[in-house]
Amino acid sequence: MKLGYTIVYVPDVAASLAFFEQAFGLGRRFLHESGDYGELDTGATTLAFASLALGNSHFPGGVLAASESAKPLGMEITLVTDDVASAHARAVAAGAIELKTPEAKPWGQTLSYVRCPDGTLVELCTPVGN
Repeated sequence: MKLGYTIVYVPDVAASLAFFEQAFGLGRRFLHESGDYGELDTGATTLAFASLALGNSHFPGGVLAASESAKPLGMEITLVTDDVASAHARAVAAGAIELKTPEAKPWGQTLSYVRCPDGTLVELCTPVGN
């Protein structure tokens, strides 16, 4: 068993892909012609976005949309970088909401939190042990 995909249900797949490209420098791997599904080039585990309509079709009663929640959902996407301060500033300049400014932690990591326009919570951090 291995983790293959993290899929975030969002109001506008193309907009979420574009935001992650601009804010975090990730490349687009794929956007389905329907606009209901897209992937970013993130390495071994794929970060993907699917439309809320698609998510709602999978489950009776639908899904809870991060974009409609006043608080971040109880999960996050973590992106690892050597320069959290620059990555954080770039994300905020691209439209992310700053939740926690870059902070050095006692265990040696620097981390920050932003919330994307689609509601996704993103942690930016240095590798463990740095």
